[in-house]
Amino acid sequence: MNPKNKLGMVPVPKLLFQFAVPSIISMIVGALYNIVDQFFIGHSVGELGNAATNVAFPLSTSCLALALLFGVGGAAAFNLTMGRGKPEQAIHYIGNAAVMLFISGAFLCVITNLFLEPLLIAFGAPSDVLPYAMDYTGITAFGFPFLILSTGGGHLVRADGNPRAAMLCNIVGALINTVLDAVFVFVLQMGMKGAALATVIGQIVAAMLILSYLIRYKTVKLEWKHLRLKWNYTSMLTKLGVANFFNQIAMMIVQIILNKSLTYYGAMSQYGEAIPLACAGIISKVGMVFFSICIGLSHGMQPIASFNYGAENYRKVKEVYLLALKIGTAISVVAFLLFQFFPRQIIDFFGSSQSEAYYLFATRYFRIYMFFTFLNAVQPISSNLFTSIGKPEKGVFLSLTRQILFLLPLIVIFPLFAGIDGIMYAAPIADLVAAVVSLVLVKKEFFRINQLIEKKENEV
Repeated sequence: MNPKNKLGMVPVPKLLFQFAVPSIISMIVGALYNIVDQFFIGHSVGELGNAATNVAFPLSTSCLALALLFGVGGAAAFNLTMGRGKPEQAIHYIGNAAVMLFISGAFLCVITNLFLEPLLIAFGAPSDVLPYAMDYTGITAFGFPFLILSTGGGHLVRADGNPRAAMLCNIVGALINTVLDAVFVFVLQMGMKGAALATVIGQIVAAMLILSYLIRYKTVKLEWKHLRLKWNYTSMLTKLGVANFFNQIAMMIVQIILNKSLTYYGAMSQYGEAIPLACAGIISKVGMVFFSICIGLSHGMQPIASFNYGAENYRKVKEVYLLALKIGTAISVVAFLLFQFFPRQIIDFFGSSQSEAYYLFATRYFRIYMFFTFLNAVQPISSNLFTSIGKPEKGVFLSLTRQILFLLPLIVIFPLFAGIDGIMYAAPIADLVAAVVSLVLVKKEFFRINQLIEKKENEV
């Protein structure tokens, strides 16, 4: 073990603040790539543009899934191994993770460009939205390798004990995206293509900054030999990152089914096809900012829990989880109040509409679909706890509870009886049940950890 590592010595509240705040900011910045595009597109193109970004959203979710698979997996494997006092083995996880991040992004870029139109149709693009979605996604696809490397690489930088550097890399990319969005969309009148081009340029810059840090890794020097892919390293980091991966894939699958359901049942309602798709797209992006805070908090918890579990400091593992859960719940309550009392103001931020039906649907969707927001920190923090302590199978199960096991069936079943309103009521029920299941599994794990604490204290 490495007793001098600050992850084992510094008090947990101070550590969580040092790691979680930059992690949260990094996650929010990542979400802002979509938010900024939505803002400029909403004010320049309008409802069809907002609907187009919603159709393309599953691909952004795929990028985040791959970034978390190899980024969080590599960081968890590195910190667990460092906690066990094996630095020469630990650095291989960083090198293998970085290579897999870029390769997976390049693969997704090729697949997207080869099957762009059928993919967007499968994601629920109506005929009037499809051209806008193709303009936007056809360009943003070229940024996938850089988006995945910058997002996942941030976790590798954070594992080195430098969360601020990870945050700054992503902030620079997001600022470039924001400035270029204003120039390309408002000044040069490039519309969807301009927003997409600004996004890609920002992602390239962020990825280059991450690379420049990795070649100067501080804890253990990263060398060329560590970049050679080896099954024992890639398999371990994949196992540890798979819970986060499945959570995002589950979100992507739900998003696709949701888009199709909104279009289908919207056509049979007073709202039509485009209004539900556009409103749900905005609310998904706003929800993504909130979830980014919860996920960033769980990622800030990860290196602390991983190192101390590997070093057998079990009390600190419990302490950091409970503290993260308290903070996450407090943030969730604030988000709940905003979503319930200010839905129209939030919607207006992304562009106004002349249709009263647009605002009617948006406000009802916000208040009902996001009703149990105050419980939504429980599942991601609990899932990441299991990943952090080397129990990815439980993390995977929890990552699938809300999206696949509960929300997806309800989105399919409820509208059969209640039409488009059924889609709104599916989410709060799924949120409630997922939170309960998460707390039950963590309670059982804490019982086992308490036994380990008692055993260790008796040995001393």
